[in-house]
Parts: sequence; C-alpha cells; structure tokens
Amino acid sequence: MTIRDLERKAYDLRQDLITMLVEAGSGHSAGPLDLAEFFSVMYFHTLKHDPQNPTWSERDRLCLSCGHVAPIRYTAMIHAGYLPMSELKTLRKFGTKLQGHPGYREWPAVEHSSGPLGQGLSVAVGMATAAKMNREKHWVYCLLSDGEQQEGQTWEAAMFAGNNRLNNLIAFIDRNNIQIDGMTEDTMPLEPLRKKWEAFNWHVQDVDGHNVEQIIDAINTAKAVVEKPSMIILHTIAGKGVPFMEYDYTWHGKPPKPEEAKRALDALRTLKGQIDGEHE
Repeated sequence: MTIRDLERKAYDLRQDLITMLVEAGSGHSAGPLDLAEFFSVMYFHTLKHDPQNPTWSERDRLCLSCGHVAPIRYTAMIHAGYLPMSELKTLRKFGTKLQGHPGYREWPAVEHSSGPLGQGLSVAVGMATAAKMNREKHWVYCLLSDGEQQEGQTWEAAMFAGNNRLNNLIAFIDRNNIQIDGMTEDTMPLEPLRKKWEAFNWHVQDVDGHNVEQIIDAINTAKAVVEKPSMIILHTIAGKGVPFMEYDYTWHGKPPKPEEAKRALDALRTLKGQIDGEHE
C-alpha cells in the first residue's frame, strides 16, 4: 500500500471500530482510536503474515500487551482477511472470537491472551528469546500502553531484553498520556520515559503516532540496530479523529452511544475526505 492508502485505511478502521463498539454496547474507545495508524502500518505494510495460514511458522509475531485496545486490532485483522467483515458485529458476544480482551483459546491468530497489564512484554521477550535459540528469522513486535509502564513486570522484561541484546524485538508504547483514572502524569508520572528505556539498554525513538511515514521509518531504523532491542514511543492523541473524545480520559473504557456514534462517524468521514484533498 502507498502512504496515502495506509492513511485512508486508518480512517476506515476508525469508522468500523465505532460501529463495532456501538453494536457491542461496551468496550474501549480512546486507545483503539489513537492506534489506527499503527495497526494500518502493521497489517498492511510491515508484518510478514498470512491471513489464510495464521499460525505459519515464519510469520512475524505481534504481541498486544494492552489487551483492552483489542477492537482496533480485530478491525485491522478483519480488513486484512482473517475473518469475514460480518464478524465486526460479534464483538464481546457470547461464543465470538472477538472477546473484550484477546483470547488465544478463542482465536490463535492473536498470538496470546492478554488483558492484565504489564505482562505482554514478558511474552514477547520469551518469543524473541526462543527465536534466537532456534535460529529463526522472524521479528517479534510488542505494543504496550503508557499506563502499564507503571507495572514492575514491564521493567523486569525490559532488563532481560536489554541484557540479552534481543535485537529481533521491536516494542512500541502508545503514549496517549491517559489511563482509566486520569492523565498519566497526574496519576503516576512516567517522564522522562525515553531516558528510562535507554537506561535499560534499549534503542529508543520518539515519533508522531499518527504519521504513517514516521512509523515506517522508525521501524526500518529499529531493524538496522544490531546490538540491542528497540523501543518506539508513539506520541498519540487519545480518541484521535473524534473531537469530543480527544484528550479525554473518560473515554478510556466506554463506547459511544448511538447518537454519539453518528457524530463520531460524521467527523471521521470528513477527515478521510481531507486526506483525499491533500493528495489531489
């Protein structure tokens, strides 16, 4: 896909995400909305994967540590062909593959079950270590929330990865500055976040998490780092694309109501149209 296609895809994902959340009547809004560009890049540009063979041994692994943002990953995977589009309407329904938090038992394509924050990087470190031991060439990616930087297990995994020079591991932090109780810097300050990761012997980059080109360039740079694991801090706007949700932590864990969804979809369609106008 071209850069323009990836930008447009991000807004397609946002629109389907809103529809999915309204249908479910529950779920998280702010985080999933701000990660649309990330998942557009991963599933339609970066990942080596095969929707027709989800457990292909040579695939890249993508661990979702912040399991509550699963709806945007589900939406991207459905757009990529892992499931029919009709499955969008099954989020959080009984018996669905699309549980509120990813479940490996229900859907092995999501790589591992997640939900309890702070555990995902440990899983990714294990996968990266196993790949090294088995001389496998795939990449291991891991997405973390900024709130879970407050979890001790995250830093234990970071220490292990840095010490063992896991250069096949590229992690990302969704730095949207919110968590369920408020703004991160009011609840439990994280800064200086970059310096903390560098102190654990990681290569660190800061990028605009809504700039597709910056995300791609950062991943390419990370792949060229041979002596240590890489962290890419995605600076994002919580609720991106929906004006009444942006920067508002109260949208962390609730879905829009039908009338709110209509307003959200109108805003997202307008923004997608602006992308087309910018490239004319």
